[in-house]
Amino acid sequence: MNFPAELKYTKDHEWVRVEGDVAFVGITAFAQRELGDIVYIDINTLGQSVNEGDVFGTVEAVKTVSDLFMPISGNVLEINAALDANPELVNTDPYGEGWMVKISVSGSGSALLSADDYKSLIGA
Repeated sequence: MNFPAELKYTKDHEWVRVEGDVAFVGITAFAQRELGDIVYIDINTLGQSVNEGDVFGTVEAVKTVSDLFMPISGNVLEINAALDANPELVNTDPYGEGWMVKISVSGSGSALLSADDYKSLIGA
């Protein structure tokens, strides 16, 4: 499995890529593999301020629904519209085209893990 070193990770299997004061958020390759085929992404927090650790949406796979937890506090600026028609992008490209939200960062992400720490967490 791939865990890009430039990303930060959470114990809940989300990733975050910070670019200045904006961050992209998605779920890890480990999470999407555990969920299986993703069929629907439900995020209704556009324009809202979401705190680190808060639920910002859900991801639905064939056999389960899982909450999405915000890895860093911020205001949701954009939801990846491509996921409406192609939720499987999260399975095929979780760190690229499968990103879920873009936020303006207002917190530091106190519980974020490095790629090596995340790999240790999941036993990879």
